[in-house]
Amino acid sequence: MKLDILAIGAHPDDVELGCSATLAKEISLGKKVGILDLTRGELGTRGSAEIRDLEAKKAAEILGVTVRENLNFADGFFENNKKNQLEIIKIIRKYKPNIVLCNAFDDRHIDHPKGSKLTSDACFLSGLVKIETLINNNIQEAWRPKQVYHYIQWKNIEPDFVVDVTGFMDIKMEAVQAYSSQFYDPNSKEPTSPISSKNFLDSVKYRAQDLGRLVGVEYAEGFNTERYVAVKNLDNLF
Repeated sequence: MKLDILAIGAHPDDVELGCSATLAKEISLGKKVGILDLTRGELGTRGSAEIRDLEAKKAAEILGVTVRENLNFADGFFENNKKNQLEIIKIIRKYKPNIVLCNAFDDRHIDHPKGSKLTSDACFLSGLVKIETLINNNIQEAWRPKQVYHYIQWKNIEPDFVVDVTGFMDIKMEAVQAYSSQFYDPNSKEPTSPISSKNFLDSVKYRAQDLGRLVGVEYAEGFNTERYVAVKNLDNLF
């Protein structure tokens, strides 16, 4: 199965928080989209790995993604090393995405920049024909995504470009709130965390609203890129 877009996150809910309105829009346009979670978020202050497995499945159904997988790396302790790079390479070669979306360059949670660099390195290495990987005992073909973009998370990083996601914020918020163990619930007896406040949940929407304001639309999601973004002509910009 070939995907148009593969969104990768260090934890279940990273993708939903960072870029799920963009994914929902692309799916509505007929694109095949998948999600890859690197860990099960087992070190999270609230909930459990088992609960987050169920929440991730529900969020994927809400968004309508084609596939969602989890590599079960160690939450908090995974490294950017050969072993983990090869596991991501296998997924990239399996689904052959044209575009990969991944964690922010820099962020409050240490797994986010680690996941960002690990994914970016794996995307490059996946294109090298002398790196051999197997799936179902078959040698995989080399594949390098055309683009790797980084969504924005906790920190207010200035985006290199934004995507107009007007009309898709409701589905994003529904997918985010599928993680009911993690986010604001006034009746929860779980310990508080930086992402469990009402302010944080509200910020998901008002950040997109503010980015939209800056470019003249209702809502937008921001991304960073390691390369120049090119357009065929000036009419591609709005």
